[in-house]
Amino acid sequence: MEKKGTPSFLEATLVLMVIVLGIAIGVVGLKVSPNITILAAIGMVMLYAVIKKYPTDWLHEGIINGIKPGIIPIFIFILVGSLIAVWIQAGIIPTLMVIGFKLISVQWFVPSVFVVCAIVGSAVGSAFTVMSTIGIAFFGIGTTLGLNPALVVGAIVSGAVFGDKMSPLSESTNLAAAIVDADLFKHIKHMMWSTVPAFVVSFFLFMILGHTSKAASLSSIREVTDILEANFTISIWSLIPLFLMLLCAWKKVPAILTILLNIAVAVGMIFIQNPQTSLTKLAGVIESGFVSNTGNQQIDSLLSRGGIESMMPTVSLIILTLSLGGLLIEFGLISTVMERVSRKMTNTPKLIFTTLMTSIGVNIFIGEQFLSVILPGNSFKETYEKAGFDPTVLGRTLEDGGTVINYLVPWGIAGSFVASTFGIPTLTYLPFVFFSLLSPVFSMVSAFTGWGISKKFVKPQEAVSKTAQLEQ
Repeated sequence: MEKKGTPSFLEATLVLMVIVLGIAIGVVGLKVSPNITILAAIGMVMLYAVIKKYPTDWLHEGIINGIKPGIIPIFIFILVGSLIAVWIQAGIIPTLMVIGFKLISVQWFVPSVFVVCAIVGSAVGSAFTVMSTIGIAFFGIGTTLGLNPALVVGAIVSGAVFGDKMSPLSESTNLAAAIVDADLFKHIKHMMWSTVPAFVVSFFLFMILGHTSKAASLSSIREVTDILEANFTISIWSLIPLFLMLLCAWKKVPAILTILLNIAVAVGMIFIQNPQTSLTKLAGVIESGFVSNTGNQQIDSLLSRGGIESMMPTVSLIILTLSLGGLLIEFGLISTVMERVSRKMTNTPKLIFTTLMTSIGVNIFIGEQFLSVILPGNSFKETYEKAGFDPTVLGRTLEDGGTVINYLVPWGIAGSFVASTFGIPTLTYLPFVFFSLLSPVFSMVSAFTGWGISKKFVKPQEAVSKTAQLEQ
């Protein structure tokens, strides 16, 4: 037996099926936390290692090698939690919300809701937060206008998912970049190849289906805007950190330096706005998050977030899943299956399509958004590397088939959340979540045309051997 073991295809397939089935039963059937199910899956792999009489050192080596690529992304997660907290206190996120609210139009209510939710989602980095706060307000206005409730929910979800997908503050976006070992801002930039076309087409569809000549009061929106202006510093100067982040992304400044710089600028703005702010209180905000006390439950729910502590549940999930992935790779379970599968991937479209279908399949069978990125990401990573693709190609594909699809699965965590929040069955609003439906489509368009399919630099003598299996 070779050092890392050579399980047969049947053996590796059975072990992986047992693991996936166990995770599915735990997450979907028993409603157990993904952390617990992943921990149980690690136990299954260790039991397999004991049965196979693999050395204990292999267990340790697999966990270490699995976690090692996630150390920097985990640090970025911690910084993002801090950034969210200081951005709220400095008035940066509230300013973006006010700008978004002022874009609301009654006659073009549905497309304007789509755009506003996209803006706010990009600012806060959480689709769930957008939907459960301003989304509920927009849903109430939409029903007052007599619009199709499913269409309104589709616009809200589409905008929120776009914002979550493209925000550097988003947990799912950071996770996808971490899984494929890609720079965060390079990952976001690369997603535009499928995300921007999906956004544009969705916008026009919402314009066609959502135009109305009816009138309605937007007093609730004005009330929210007034409260934000009364409790936060709403100013054009609050957009400086946002432009600074975009500038850093354009200049290809590493994510850690970019976020640290933005935290420093936001902290400076806080002291300029309120010189009496104590260092102890500010440190508490960075550690535990910002707590909004406007008196408006909707606003306080939206803006009471951030902080290092808020990222710990996601950090623990990342550590556990990376450990699981490391063990599966260490014992050759993933490579054995993927080697057989990759033989049939004779070109780029087949590889992209298989990745998309795998991510969608995990969403359907397991119903967990993060796992739909993590499991296929670990499975296909080596195949993409051998093909010479830049990591961002896999990262974008995982987002197009994983992150955005969970909102369309009735028993998925995101899908059940939307259905319970708005009281609209998932299959009822599903046809109107255009952004999620179109993302995989444009991902395949990219695969067939070659647009946005970046390759890593390889030496000329290595190029043929690394890409022959995926180039016709």
